[in-house]
Amino acid sequence: MKKIILFAMLAVVGITASNAQAKKSTAKAAKVAKVEGAGMAFETETIDYGTIAHNADGQRQFVFVNNGTKPLIITNTQGSCGCTVPTTPKEPIAPGAKGIIGVKYATDRVGAFTKTVTVTSNAEGQPTKVLTIKGTVLPDPVKS
Repeated sequence: MKKIILFAMLAVVGITASNAQAKKSTAKAAKVAKVEGAGMAFETETIDYGTIAHNADGQRQFVFVNNGTKPLIITNTQGSCGCTVPTTPKEPIAPGAKGIIGVKYATDRVGAFTKTVTVTSNAEGQPTKVLTIKGTVLPDPVKS
């Protein structure tokens, strides 16, 4: 009997938690304000690589939406150093459409890092946007 009650309580808690997550994501989507002209609203402006292995895959993506009324044109993306290489969408991003700015960090450099990517565009009110990547690259394990 105790097992049945415990299972029922866990099921209720699980369902409640999953519903709370769904409500948070829809509320977040509703917070993106429309702008007159081109707009650029990022899902996140900081990517945390966490702790990664030496020479691991350093490719990540910044996802954004054009929350404006005109096409968004990204004219340039620039990493803060040669170890951070961004990729830029070549075509204009239509109003309401999603876009991706890729970034590749050179994980052959051991230690903590914090780097930036500066995005230049025709976004209304923010012609430049600074995005951040951070994390720690571990050294190779010592061989015995």
